[in-house]
Amino acid sequence: MKLSEARRRVEKLRRELDEHNYRYHVLAQPVISDREYDRQLAELAGLEEAFPELASPDSPTRRVGGEPLAGFETVEHRPPMLSLDNTYSYDELRRFDERVRKAVAVPEYVVELKVDGVAVSFLYEGGRLARAATRGDGRHGDDIIENARTIRSLPLQLREPGSERPGARMLRARLEVRGEVFLPRARFEAVNRERDEEGQPAFANPRNAAAGTLKLLDPKQVAKRGLDCFIHTVPAVPDAGPATESEMLEILTGFGFKVIPAAGVLPDIEAVIRHCESWEDRRRGLEFDVDGMVVKLNRYRDRVELGETAKSPRWAVAYKYAPEERETKVRAITLSVGRTGAVTPVAAMDPVPLSGTTVTHATLHNFEELARLDVRVGDTVVVHKAGEIIPQVLRVEKAKRPRRAPRFRRPEACPACGAKLFREGDEVAWRCVNASCPAMLRGRLLHFAARGALDIEGMGERLVGLLVERELVRSIADLYELEQQALAELPRMGEKSAANLLAGLDRSRERPFARVLYGLGIRHVGIHAARLLVRKFGSMAALEAAPAGSVAAIDGIGPVVAESLRNFFAREENRELVTRLGRAGLRLEERVAPGPRPLAGKKFVLTGTLPGMTRE
Repeated sequence: MKLSEARRRVEKLRRELDEHNYRYHVLAQPVISDREYDRQLAELAGLEEAFPELASPDSPTRRVGGEPLAGFETVEHRPPMLSLDNTYSYDELRRFDERVRKAVAVPEYVVELKVDGVAVSFLYEGGRLARAATRGDGRHGDDIIENARTIRSLPLQLREPGSERPGARMLRARLEVRGEVFLPRARFEAVNRERDEEGQPAFANPRNAAAGTLKLLDPKQVAKRGLDCFIHTVPAVPDAGPATESEMLEILTGFGFKVIPAAGVLPDIEAVIRHCESWEDRRRGLEFDVDGMVVKLNRYRDRVELGETAKSPRWAVAYKYAPEERETKVRAITLSVGRTGAVTPVAAMDPVPLSGTTVTHATLHNFEELARLDVRVGDTVVVHKAGEIIPQVLRVEKAKRPRRAPRFRRPEACPACGAKLFREGDEVAWRCVNASCPAMLRGRLLHFAARGALDIEGMGERLVGLLVERELVRSIADLYELEQQALAELPRMGEKSAANLLAGLDRSRERPFARVLYGLGIRHVGIHAARLLVRKFGSMAALEAAPAGSVAAIDGIGPVVAESLRNFFAREENRELVTRLGRAGLRLEERVAPGPRPLAGKKFVLTGTLPGMTRE
């Protein structure tokens, strides 16, 4: 290869790897597999070695990861949080062992499960958790201590050392540990179900879900997700501390940490390989994702002999299991509409066995991802399970593409109701904003009847499902035209239940205007935004007529909510819904009493519990 050709290839690889770094470490939205990323990185490293004049201090080969996340205080890692070099075959593990033996004649190894989570550092001072930080770029990360405190398996205060190992009490005085924060599979599936019901895109895998959760600014929301954590490393071991990793893990267990499962001490690399082989199938039965094994030298003095590079330690390596991949054919590309109207393309495929289940569908996430992959009907595609849970199209085998296979074209209208699709700002999702769209109807009815909105007693999932299936309700406004006889004839209803539901609907007519506005399920209009809008405009008619600029200018509203309202009222079906709700007797205006408001602009924080009231 000529220098000019190498320069062009190096520049292209750097741009692509920087983008993938950003998507993985900052956005937590990777678009390529770990293996493909490592392949590109290895190609770049080879070119830089072959053409030293192309080396650069800002090359991805000199970096550990992405930039610190926005919105948190930045902290410095001392020592830096390095990454591990990856290996993908047992021969590569044997070559690692050969390099180790050049400095350490008789190495001992510790092998740990490589949990596929988010690397985090925890600092304890005086036995209390004092700081928690993400890896960030390896030298600087984000302080996430408030979110870390919600992880129930992480001790907020260390237990008294239950071990008499050397240095145990000294370590307790000031201790930094590092580990992996992860979302158990059961919690991951529950979180994705909730996001689907809310019309939000599903997380691709548990690692992405954990990374996204740690980025949340509201610790209460973090606590609801149910993060977990394994500890695996003490980065700076004092001279008077334990002599081996196995001894350190025993001390950490005594302090109350959930220590990452390890194999104990293995005498040679062949024993390491046998251990890795034994876990390849067993790992799929765990409650958390394991994508490989971490192989470390056990004795700390041996680690000092080997040292480290600017990117990774020489005394440890990661062995990565190959993800199971299968080929299948795409028979159709269908469209799914979520509760908030997000339209998601889905590949319908020939059945294929994959990681223990038969897969027939794979999400294509959004139309941008569909265009990037360029999936077409009739294509042969390679699929795998992201996080070994969600079926995902990895790539298209374009050499096997049928002739004249047409490119998929994004629809202009909702596949369920025909309404025009909208995209807000720089979002990737295209949405239907028709409040009476049948694909969204169940979710919208449940939202409308929820306690924080119209609070209609008896309107649960089962009843809503029956109302929609029997076509008694095709719009939210149809609720107020229901008849007792038709309701009583529904399974498990009867006259009394029907009368109770009608009474609940009648009481909902007295709910404040802000709760009616919130109950409409207009995107980005939560109950707080609804109250601000009601305070400013006073009536639905005034809100509909308000220019977008005046809506956006309200403190706490902004242009995103203003655009969402404009899109909502632009639909004739939505204006008709509002009119029908008004005729049904719902409150579409709110009188704001004039006069002084001495508490306006002030904030009060109250703690404690209320014995006779809920948050709502």
